[in-house]
Amino acid sequence: MLTEPAAAAPTVAADSFVTLHYRLAGADGTVLIDTFGAQPATLSLGGSELAPALQACLIGLPEGAEATFELPAGQAFGQRDPAKVQWVSRRLLDELGAAGQSFAVGDVLQFPTPDGQGSYAGTVCAVGDDGAVCVDFNHPLAGQAVRLTVRIIGVL
Repeated sequence: MLTEPAAAAPTVAADSFVTLHYRLAGADGTVLIDTFGAQPATLSLGGSELAPALQACLIGLPEGAEATFELPAGQAFGQRDPAKVQWVSRRLLDELGAAGQSFAVGDVLQFPTPDGQGSYAGTVCAVGDDGAVCVDFNHPLAGQAVRLTVRIIGVL
């Protein structure tokens, strides 16, 4: 009797749909995102759902794999760019629909893209006496080392 060899587990490729549990932590161990113990995430690689450096960690992992990756400062979300910290006038905030709204350090604000088709976020880092806000448009983890732990559940 002839038996077929067991099929190898599918592996993650650059264009895969991947269902996984993942935990993203800062260098100090602070957990930022954790799907373990909750519903797993399903991601389409090659898009913008996951930072490219994090996607690269997944490439080649077989279904069922568990792995942890240490990414040095700036690799996962880029280096901090001082040019991405900008003051936004009260007048512009009012024009964007925030008339009369007050802001505090740490608030996350959404701004429309120039074409009006999307948005991007920034974190308030200072509030001026005139109501203007200083907004940091860097990714919150820019310039930081991160640890990514994954368990690959399914690969399509």
